Amino acid sequence: MGGRMLILCWLVLLISVDDAAAAEVPRVLNIWPMPASVNYGDGRLHFSPELQLKTEGSRFDDGSGILEDAFSRTVDIIRGSHAVENNLPKIESSLALKGIHVVIASPSDELQHGINESYSLQVPAKGSPLYAHIEAETVYGALHALQTFSQLCHFDIKSRGILVHHVPLTIVDQPRFPYRGVLIDTSRHYQPLPMIKKVIDSMAYAKLNVLHWHIVDTQSFPLEIPSFPRLWDGAYSVSERYTFADAAEVVSYAKKRGINVLAEIDVPGHAQSWGVGYPSLWPSEDCKEPLDVSNEFTFKLIDGILSDFSKIFKYKFVHLGGDEVNTSCWETTPHVQKWLREKGMTGPEAYQYFVLRAQKIALSRGYEIINWEETFNNFGSKLDRRTIVHNWLGSNVAPAVVKAGLRCIVSNQDKWYLDHLDALWEGFYSNEPLTNISDPAQQALVLGGEVCLWGEHVDASDLEQTLWPRAAAAAERLWTPYAKIARRAEQVRQRLAYFRCLLTQRGVAAAPLVGFGRSAPVEPNSCYLQ
Repeated sequence: MGGRMLILCWLVLLISVDDAAAAEVPRVLNIWPMPASVNYGDGRLHFSPELQLKTEGSRFDDGSGILEDAFSRTVDIIRGSHAVENNLPKIESSLALKGIHVVIASPSDELQHGINESYSLQVPAKGSPLYAHIEAETVYGALHALQTFSQLCHFDIKSRGILVHHVPLTIVDQPRFPYRGVLIDTSRHYQPLPMIKKVIDSMAYAKLNVLHWHIVDTQSFPLEIPSFPRLWDGAYSVSERYTFADAAEVVSYAKKRGINVLAEIDVPGHAQSWGVGYPSLWPSEDCKEPLDVSNEFTFKLIDGILSDFSKIFKYKFVHLGGDEVNTSCWETTPHVQKWLREKGMTGPEAYQYFVLRAQKIALSRGYEIINWEETFNNFGSKLDRRTIVHNWLGSNVAPAVVKAGLRCIVSNQDKWYLDHLDALWEGFYSNEPLTNISDPAQQALVLGGEVCLWGEHVDASDLEQTLWPRAAAAAERLWTPYAKIARRAEQVRQRLAYFRCLLTQRGVAAAPLVGFGRSAPVEPNSCYLQ
């Protein structure tokens, strides 16, 4: 009982103020991730009932509707937590925000790695007519600005309208790293298309910008490949499959939210499901992975997959896996053993041959390659110089990768693996991608990082609470300038709890901060104290 009384007193302290007006204004600037530069006041504005989008002066004509759709979504999520009431008192025009004026410098809506995602956001305290102002180099910077703006707005229980707090306000912002990813795994458990879209929506709220889609693995091959249609015979069932059009829809949906889709096929290991439709890919009935290195059809099929990928997955990178390869069955399968002797290769040398040949195929299809760190650990100097090494095992791998002149993505499993339910949000927040990398030229080779949601124990029933709010802790590490990152994770607990509650209000099943990943609430309490 004493603990409950302490929490109750804390809650009373948070909302007790000297006058009613002050009680309606959040005491803290609750934006997540924290912008690079913020200046704000203590005023507030009401929304006009007919909030407008203005684009005069912009070079971007929005022919694809990306900006207009994002503006409509922003207004919907701001208004979405309460019913709209009629016959409310009118707000004085000088205190009502009429709309948002967006000026975009680039006419292009191309989404690619390294695009300019910076923006500025200004909300004046008064004027007639009164508009918020967004300036961005690209439409995707403007989308981030709209996400930030949405977090400044709150439903006012007195007027039954929407208030914008902390005006006048000026924000100048840009991401720290160009690659800020989330991995989802649709092989260990199938994720329905609506759930993948929900993940994309929630990623945009936290300014994450790469959906790493680990599509296939040992257990299942759910994606249609038109060039080799029997591959998806390896799906769990006929209803647990993605058509090629489904994959194109994921890419299109993500682009409208400023998110690239990184497709992964993991070779030569983690590929047993491939042989359900094409058994010749298995070295033998007793040895079903790695894929048969001695069979030319193996590489013809990989080329067909990547050719089909190139029609819909327009991100410049493709992930070719390359991890956890055990070559012992190659060395004991008679026809592969014979091939190894003819080529003068050992099993490990054939592993290198396979990875490098797959890289060449991907390069011929216009992709740059990402491989898991085992490829670097085993034969790093032989990798194509355009390779990005995906660090997941060793804490000292990233410094070695960039010292060798290769690019790196950090996902060290002790901190940024979401399927590790004992990995707490504090560890996600404190994990620094540039640890032990002090040379600025080498730091620039770290593209960013990614939190990984492997699917052995994750399906549509528990994906969101496994992902959030821990992914948000990593999102601020990847977005906010290092100088603005809190030295102790506990310093941001209140703001992260606020963001977690915002996610739940938007229909995202984000777990409480307390306890391990996807823990249930401990007891009855305010959302902001869980």
